[in-house]
Amino acid sequence: MSTDRFARALLDWFDRHGRKDLPWQQPADPYRVWVSEIMLQQTQVATVIPYYQRFLARFPDVERLAAAELDEVLHLWTGLGYYARARHLHAAAREIVARYGGRLPDDVDALASLPGIGRSTAGAIVAIAYGRRAPILDGNVKRVLARYHAVTGPVSSGATLRTLWQHADAHTPAERVGDYTQAIMDLGATLCTRTRPRCGDCPVAEGCAARARGAVEQFPERRPQRDKPVRAARLFLLIDPTGRCLLEQRPARGLWGGLWTPPERSADTSAAELCAELAIATDSIAAVTHAAAFRHTFSHFHLDIEPVYVRLARAPTAAADRADLCWYAPGESNGAPALGLSAPAARLLKSLTPQPGNP
Repeated sequence: MSTDRFARALLDWFDRHGRKDLPWQQPADPYRVWVSEIMLQQTQVATVIPYYQRFLARFPDVERLAAAELDEVLHLWTGLGYYARARHLHAAAREIVARYGGRLPDDVDALASLPGIGRSTAGAIVAIAYGRRAPILDGNVKRVLARYHAVTGPVSSGATLRTLWQHADAHTPAERVGDYTQAIMDLGATLCTRTRPRCGDCPVAEGCAARARGAVEQFPERRPQRDKPVRAARLFLLIDPTGRCLLEQRPARGLWGGLWTPPERSADTSAAELCAELAIATDSIAAVTHAAAFRHTFSHFHLDIEPVYVRLARAPTAAADRADLCWYAPGESNGAPALGLSAPAARLLKSLTPQPGNP
């Protein structure tokens, strides 16, 4: 199957079966496409949709996103993961307003110079929002092209990526480039899936080299996976007599960068040691409860978290003069600050929220 036939078959399939009613497609303006492409990085469509809708309701344009505080942006991202995406989105919005008058560039190189926008994301914005020819190579497209051309080598290697980019460029048509871009992403997301690919329904199965070899699931090749290391830590939930919980903001870079979480310390730290560090009188500790540990998995390691609930007999003055500490009242519908919370923080704070029927 020639390149022209590949693109034509994909477009014919998209006309009949492609997804055309996703929230960011109506309308597919540059800002909406950009936000969706960032959210969709390493995240499935079904997961993204409610986050996207809440995000666009609060930040309907790049100017309002740029004017927002980062905490509010991270708050709306809580639970979506990969929080560097939110920080980069916010930083890029400010650059777009400052450098481009609030209009996203229609050039791949200019877009790729912005925080968090790589070559593939830039290509998707240019193709879908501006209708200009630009190849893309996200995870779904890598899988489609690696199988179709039986490209050997791990997709993370430089040589393999160069080959895949060459195929991506060769297949990208000059016309209907937005539809083609959406089509090839849809193909990878719905038919040419990582496991159990539906080759019988694939519009380009006839020319697929991996299928001809009976080796579809062997492509794309992956590097041998190593066992993830396991680390342990304690999260301390210091609770004052009014039910407020002490939160600590993480440094901008690193684990949970910029997010708020109950103070995390090493697995051998005691409640008394933490209180002494935070200038909270240890004689104000009324009760300490160690809960069962649970595991939170990151891309490169597992973190076993032991929650430690520390009830205080009197309200402390800690956090009065520290911008990275705050007392937070979980469950308040009014007056509670909009903070970006780590996933474990959101889980643990929910455990402090009174449930209906339970005071």
